[in-house]
Amino acid sequence: MKFTNLALTGAAIGLANAGPVSKRAISDADILNYALTLEHLEASFYEEGLKNYTQEDFVKAGMKDPFYANLKEVASDEKEHVDFLTSALMAAGASPVARCTYIFPSTDVSSFLALASVLGGVGVSAYLGAAASIMSGTYLTAAGSILTTEARHSAYLRAAVGEVSFAQAFDNPLSLNEVYTVASPFIASCPSSNGALPVTAFPALTMSPMDTVMTGSQMQLIAGSGFNASTSDVNAAFITITGPVWAPLKSMGDGKFTVTVPEGVAGQSYVVLAQGNKQATDDNIVAGPAIVEVN
Repeated sequence: MKFTNLALTGAAIGLANAGPVSKRAISDADILNYALTLEHLEASFYEEGLKNYTQEDFVKAGMKDPFYANLKEVASDEKEHVDFLTSALMAAGASPVARCTYIFPSTDVSSFLALASVLGGVGVSAYLGAAASIMSGTYLTAAGSILTTEARHSAYLRAAVGEVSFAQAFDNPLSLNEVYTVASPFIASCPSSNGALPVTAFPALTMSPMDTVMTGSQMQLIAGSGFNASTSDVNAAFITITGPVWAPLKSMGDGKFTVTVPEGVAGQSYVVLAQGNKQATDDNIVAGPAIVEVN
């Protein structure tokens, strides 16, 4: 599948690094509001898509019934996630973040479904990555319940757009900052009453062109605004549950690099640029993640 200029290219990933990564302690309320921010985004995405495209539009695009009905169920699930997290935060005496204004670049059913598939995978990686930071067993169970539903959504949407539903044995976790880097370009503005989240976006990283790639093939990565081109010892790290899979970069200048897709990654994968090749953490990631579909 070709990603077709999802909002993951160009202007859609344009948020520059806003400064040093926050080191303050992250509370469970922070984690829930972080999750709520993502659920607001997904719920709004489906609401807009179902408003813009009819059942007939999906059928004409090759999505036979009951796909449209199932998509409405996905949208309903996302709305329920919003309501649940909002209620949980209020019950805990915390202020839930409100819905923001979003920019989704889909222009037809095909691009809508491609973006839906990508967002579904990011949602799975977001919950998986945040799980270790949740202190309350009750909240962890609740987050796990949402995670499993998001994973089923992701598998269904991947199959719908012609991708393998479960391309590997383990899903890839993303840190709060990595997810925010991917998600924030879709957010045009938020209510001033929303509290600041303990997250910071890294400089953007995009793959060009955004086609499916294969192990051993070469692809180009482009670092966006905020990337320090003078940074030395920069390497590509593909994020996996067992740690990064490293791949050497060849600099083409102006923040452009080529890299060969290494073995050990498949399906919807994430690559960051990191200084050094020992770890890929908030302390040494210098750009990314870029989303890569590895066949």
